[in-house]
Amino acid sequence: LPILFPQQSGLYEYKIFGGLADCPPKLCADVYMDLDFRKQWDQYVKELYEKTYDGEKVIYWEVKYPFPLSNRDYVYIRECREMDVDGRKIWVVLAQSVSVPQCPEKPDIIRVKSYKQSLAIESDGKTGSK
Repeated sequence: LPILFPQQSGLYEYKIFGGLADCPPKLCADVYMDLDFRKQWDQYVKELYEKTYDGEKVIYWEVKYPFPLSNRDYVYIRECREMDVDGRKIWVVLAQSVSVPQCPEKPDIIRVKSYKQSLAIESDGKTGSK
């Protein structure tokens, strides 16, 4: 398991494939990037906002966890790009945790310091996304 359990970090990495049959890829990417809309449908969001610190847009996200677990929070940057790869439109979202002095850790909340995400969305060839 050297690929799934890298010795340098001790953290697992996951690769997930999926599809949404009735959601075009642009809409899927737009919804994914819309923090205000996420607060409406995601019951686990306790706090979620984007602020600019030193010219960089940073996201703060606190996630509610059920008892007996403690809430987790994330401080990260992300970027979404629409790309053309061999005639295929692909939306790519990259996100990674950052340390920002203006977002210090809070008592009783576990800070996720090693957050990394890569997401690629494209048409399923019909009306949906994969």
